[in-house]
Amino acid sequence: MRDFAAIDFETANEQRCSVCSVGVVIVRDGQIVDSFYSLIHPEPEYYRWFCQQVHGLCAKDTEDAPVFPRVWEQIEPLIEGLPLVAHNASFDESCLKEVFKVYRMDYPDYVFHDTLSAARKHYAGRLPNHQLQTVAAACGYDLTRHHHALADAEACAAIALEIL
Repeated sequence: MRDFAAIDFETANEQRCSVCSVGVVIVRDGQIVDSFYSLIHPEPEYYRWFCQQVHGLCAKDTEDAPVFPRVWEQIEPLIEGLPLVAHNASFDESCLKEVFKVYRMDYPDYVFHDTLSAARKHYAGRLPNHQLQTVAAACGYDLTRHHHALADAEACAAIALEIL
């Protein structure tokens, strides 16, 4: 796979629609050509302690952030015509579908590819686990800011370029 958009969402709480940040990395002809990051004002508008511990974001960080439709207006032209790639794609795809529903936006049936399932097949028993940081390291990418949406999208792109 040489043309795709790697995407990662972080959520404010247990509801998949509560996206509070997004990172996107655009790959064309096997090269990273663009990236995008934004905080997002989550809906519903509350943070769970567990989520805050994972990504470090809180309500104060996103109180003045744009709502999802404003952010997606910027992302949509970047990813047009590209398949989406995510590590544990079922999570990110469900976040995207749920936030589209919340804002009553028409979901365009994006095609997702999963680097987690690809890594399980590719590394079959050769890694201690298939977490993003472990697989990224096996692919030569040093993920030092894990759970920052853009850093995770960059790691996902590196994995996709290596094994997809």
